[in-house]
Amino acid sequence: MSQDVLNYVVEKTRELIAAPTCSSETKAAAQKWLDAVGTDAQKEETEKYIEELEADIMPIDMLIGFAGSEKGSDYFGAETAAAIVAHAKEIKAAGAKYCDCPACSIVEEILKKKAEILK
Repeated sequence: MSQDVLNYVVEKTRELIAAPTCSSETKAAAQKWLDAVGTDAQKEETEKYIEELEADIMPIDMLIGFAGSEKGSDYFGAETAAAIVAHAKEIKAAGAKYCDCPACSIVEEILKKKAEILK
C-alpha cells in the first residue's frame, strides 16, 4: 500500500478506536494492526484487520431487523430502538448500505480503500 493510503488508514484506525460505538473486538484488531505497521507482520495483520472490519460493519437491513426486534428493544430500550429503526429506514431510503454510527462510518471509509490497502 502506498504511504498516503497507509497514513490515511492509520488516522482512520485511531479514530475508530476512539469511536464510542466501536466493539471491543474491532478495537483489539485495530490496535493489533497499528502495532504491526512497519513490521514483518504488517501484511498478515492487514488482511486480518480487513476481515474484522468486513465482519463488524452493520448492514442497514441487519440494523433495522435487530433494532426492530424484541432483542433490539431490550438492548436499546423501546423508545431508542424505535428511533434507530426510523433513522435507519430514512438513511436506507437515501441510499445507505450500512449503519451510520461513528464506528460503522469510519469502517466504511476504510473499506472504500480496500483494494489499495491490500496491494
